[in-house]
Amino acid sequence: MADFEENYDDEGDGFRRDSFDDNYYTMLNIPRSASNNEINTAFRRASRVYHPDKYVAPDQKQKAEKMFMKVKKAHEVLSDDHTRAIYDTLGLRGLETEGWELVQRTKTPAEIREEYEQLAREREERRLQQRTNSQGSFMVGVDATDVFERYVPDDEEDLERSRLPNIEINQMSLSQSIDAPLTGKCTATVQGNLNVHNGNGNGSISTVLRQVLSDKSWGEVGLSAGNGPLLHCKGYTNFSNKSFLSMSGSLQFTANGIKPGLQTVFGRHLDKHILGYMSWKAGSPSSLSSSIVWDTEVHHISFSVCFGIPASYLVLAYSNKFSDGEGKMKVATKIGTFGAIFEYGAEKKITKHSILGATMTVGVPSGVTLKIKLHRASQTFVFPINLSENIVPSAVFYGTVIPVLCFFAVRTLLVHPWLSKIRQQRAEEAKQRHSTKLTEKRGEAEAAVALMSEAVSRIREIESQKRGLIVVQAWYGLLVTETSRQVAGKVIDVSIPLQCQVKDSKLILFEGTKACLPGFYDPAPTEEKSLHILYKFHDIMHEVTIQDTAALRIPKQSHRIQTNLD
Repeated sequence: MADFEENYDDEGDGFRRDSFDDNYYTMLNIPRSASNNEINTAFRRASRVYHPDKYVAPDQKQKAEKMFMKVKKAHEVLSDDHTRAIYDTLGLRGLETEGWELVQRTKTPAEIREEYEQLAREREERRLQQRTNSQGSFMVGVDATDVFERYVPDDEEDLERSRLPNIEINQMSLSQSIDAPLTGKCTATVQGNLNVHNGNGNGSISTVLRQVLSDKSWGEVGLSAGNGPLLHCKGYTNFSNKSFLSMSGSLQFTANGIKPGLQTVFGRHLDKHILGYMSWKAGSPSSLSSSIVWDTEVHHISFSVCFGIPASYLVLAYSNKFSDGEGKMKVATKIGTFGAIFEYGAEKKITKHSILGATMTVGVPSGVTLKIKLHRASQTFVFPINLSENIVPSAVFYGTVIPVLCFFAVRTLLVHPWLSKIRQQRAEEAKQRHSTKLTEKRGEAEAAVALMSEAVSRIREIESQKRGLIVVQAWYGLLVTETSRQVAGKVIDVSIPLQCQVKDSKLILFEGTKACLPGFYDPAPTEEKSLHILYKFHDIMHEVTIQDTAALRIPKQSHRIQTNLD
């Protein structure tokens, strides 16, 4: 479906773009599959209502000129195959994009979309050249082993048991990087980090220059300083659609001499969902590893085998995405010469730009560790909490249950009310910001209704003579009921605009929001709307209610209002 049909919440304020933008198909009341003949017929019919030459009074003539220019523009775009293909694929924004004069008129909609994306990339590259992308991470390690493994000497048992557990911060690290695009294909990255662990600290700073060599390859060189100067280079290339190779080398200068390093990674798609890796690393440490990854929209499984110095291990991991696509659960196990660990955890999107996760790690000899991770925009905050140095059941239980209870409590009592308040504030601000546009649309609708009066009188007279279709009453807006009709500004009377669309005792409305029909406007841009019609056909009353974007064809037998005489 075309991008311009994805019209909801364009600015994150709950307003729909199509509350303000014209929909050319709806304006002419034709389907998206309409032929050129149907487009021309619809335009001629609209012209009979809005052509300025039909009116003498200056105010009516002015209103007619404005409406006629709108339907004329719709006709010009849809009757030309080239502009129609652009509009069908990309909407009004596509027609407004600079550079379309370079697009060949013979291109298909798919080729037009590709061309549009290319133009969008060029604009983005120009913007990137004037921007920097900052990313950072902050980690605080907590030692809470005194909570579950308190050491109590016999001679101090009463004293030790009366004091509170000693919880310490034993580790902290800070990392920050800045990407600065130099050209459309060249990017410079500056990164620095600081680490403190049990009173000992270190830090480093590095600069990396990456150059895109082609659509299939790139290379980078870098220099860092901290634990001695370090030079490195890296390259990546695709051999085909299924295979790629990455190679990197480094030279680190230390007081004991130069330490070289080399790493090669080869990957290949074995089928649509399976990817295999082979990796070889020389230097200190050194290793040879192989991995298989099976990835779908819901499931992710990976298996790795590594033989190396000083450690060799096996890893099996599985994750399952939530049905709403805003989180996942994961489990993993790792067994090697260093021991064994088992991990389980979950992560959940809590706001538009924030993801919160928690992972429990139980292992030998590592003990029990709870890791809490918050990713906010381009910043990551990690809090590993060491609960015990051995496997203590109480540490595993409370490390699992307490984060889950805290998550649901905070989400229910704090996050959801806060987000609801923010959405309400944004919606109110949006109403103020868009009030001018809404007023303009309302004025256009009222002008169109005034111009329809003569045509509607003629249509009703014709339909009455043959006992055809007469629109008795029609309401559009917030859920149409007897009470909601009285809500100020939420529901509008659209009897005249709908009667104007009647032809040969039939009324046909196609899919799409009705706010773009002539004589309509959106009385409730942030809310779901309906259309309610009370009509008479063959002198029998009928009634129907549909959702805003649903199609409609009347009269229908199922709409007939049953009476005691039926």
